Amino acid sequence: MSDKPVKLTPAPSGYADWLADLKTRIHSAQQRAALAVNRELVRLYWQIGQDILARQAAQGWGAKVIDRLSQDLRLAFPEMKGFSRANLMYMRAFAAAWPDEKIVQQAVGQLPWGHNLVLLSQLKDPAQRLAYAESAIQHGWSRNVLNIHIETRLLERSGKVVSNFSTTLPAPQSDLARESLKDPYRFDFLGLSREAGERAIENALVKHVTEFLLELGAGFAFVGRQVLLDVGGDEFFIDLLFYHLKLRCYVVIELKGGKFKPEHLGQLSFYLTAVDEQIKHPQDNPTIGLLLCKSKNKVVAEYALRQNTQPLGVAEYKLIESLPPELATDLPSIEQIEQELMGNDAGTANADASHDR
Repeated sequence: MSDKPVKLTPAPSGYADWLADLKTRIHSAQQRAALAVNRELVRLYWQIGQDILARQAAQGWGAKVIDRLSQDLRLAFPEMKGFSRANLMYMRAFAAAWPDEKIVQQAVGQLPWGHNLVLLSQLKDPAQRLAYAESAIQHGWSRNVLNIHIETRLLERSGKVVSNFSTTLPAPQSDLARESLKDPYRFDFLGLSREAGERAIENALVKHVTEFLLELGAGFAFVGRQVLLDVGGDEFFIDLLFYHLKLRCYVVIELKGGKFKPEHLGQLSFYLTAVDEQIKHPQDNPTIGLLLCKSKNKVVAEYALRQNTQPLGVAEYKLIESLPPELATDLPSIEQIEQELMGNDAGTANADASHDR
């Protein structure tokens, strides 16, 4: 076969669009094929687990049979991985956790086996497992991201923010806005040694933004930190500004180092008005404000929000408050962390809240 390049004729009119469409269809077909293979593999593992359970129950086989089964299957299928004793035990546990095959076909069967192992090992309640499985499918969480969200109890905190969204936003957006925010937020990923230099701090801030986006949840895109607003010649700075891709609106986040006070909402409302006037696109939905404070009285927050006509929410944030003595000297104080997160230097940046697969 000749290695000489083929001389191509000029592409006819419309060829580029057709090629782009073909590429999209090929990628989609590859994804569907991969998902189909995964579903069949997970279903096979469930069936093997069911067989082990049934035969152990009916015939009294002990755990030793799994050692024998592992050896025999690996000899019969040397090209296949997944027949170790540990994985066969996981298949048994998987079948015991999901006795209804419909759930395997419709929900957890859409997740890779590694995701299912995380669900099995981290969660005992079937309803919780199913909820995290469905969220992982919906948002495309990687196994590591799923593990982080389970460890931080993401779903248990979602939708718990104290807000006035039901009275200030139309029904579809108010529900989505409430579910997009949580209470409390966990900021325990903010850790720097006191000896860190300027470059290390700069790199850590970038890392913190990435982890902050992960903590905020799907849909948030970082717009800027200490964003300047010029109102009538006076300068004001927004702590953190985000854009939510599903809500189609800006989200202003203000941080308060102490307990929530009703007057905090006045400042946040002012920022919302300024963003709507100066930054918001005519097709964007109204800007949402989120006040993050160290603590709050829920009743006081509800009273303060009740008469406000702008969409606002109040939530707490949690930091590492106590550490072993040998670690305490290597980490900054809570006040130092708050100062770093709130910042005093103006700046803007953009980030994409994408997740590794």
